[in-house]
Amino acid sequence: MEQALTIIKAVAEENERAILFHSASGKDSIALLHLMSPYFREIVCVYMYMVKDLAHINRYIDYAIKKYPNVRFTQTKHFARLSYEKNGAFGCVQNVNQRLWKLTDISEIVRKQIGIDWLFFGFKQSDSLNRRLMLRSEGYEQNAIYRKGRKCYPLSSYKNKDVIQYIEREGLICPERYDNGQSSGTNIADVNYLMWLRKNFPDDLKKVFSIFPQTERILYEHDYKTAKAERDGND
Repeated sequence: MEQALTIIKAVAEENERAILFHSASGKDSIALLHLMSPYFREIVCVYMYMVKDLAHINRYIDYAIKKYPNVRFTQTKHFARLSYEKNGAFGCVQNVNQRLWKLTDISEIVRKQIGIDWLFFGFKQSDSLNRRLMLRSEGYEQNAIYRKGRKCYPLSSYKNKDVIQYIEREGLICPERYDNGQSSGTNIADVNYLMWLRKNFPDDLKKVFSIFPQTERILYEHDYKTAKAERDGND
């Protein structure tokens, strides 16, 4: 992770404080916070939630706060949650006046509220074509530092396996896995995510149902189809 450290130090030399958009349970966030922690006096982690106060997420937040004395967390609604609320998706309470914000909008709001200029993200070029094009575009020093927007992406050049190996080597908390690969828990309509919660954190599943009641139907239909397939297979 030498390149990531070089990038982090370049920003830290001019700034004592930083904001990190942190997914709590994701590998990139876990690794990046560990890399950043020695170089800033204060790091404010911003967790964007779909459903607030889930036990399996809070354990990651508690872990980070205990491990890094210079870290604190603040939470705000995920931009996908705001979109769901505007449209009343999955049975959530509808607010037709809700503005549709993007990550850029939330970033600027958080920056002003907290009063810290530099924003850090765990984006990697290997994540998607759009991210690769963005991080390789003009104005991004080392494909990672965007001084005009005061944004930094230290993991830009790394792949998932690099991040996992770093986490294992440093003995950090293991990132969450929801059976199908997603680690952020933002896709509340993903049946694999719902099944994982039912098996491991049933109280968290109840909280998801309380905010998005129609997701219970997704799980019910999956169970029905699975049971029917088993019955048909035994005939």
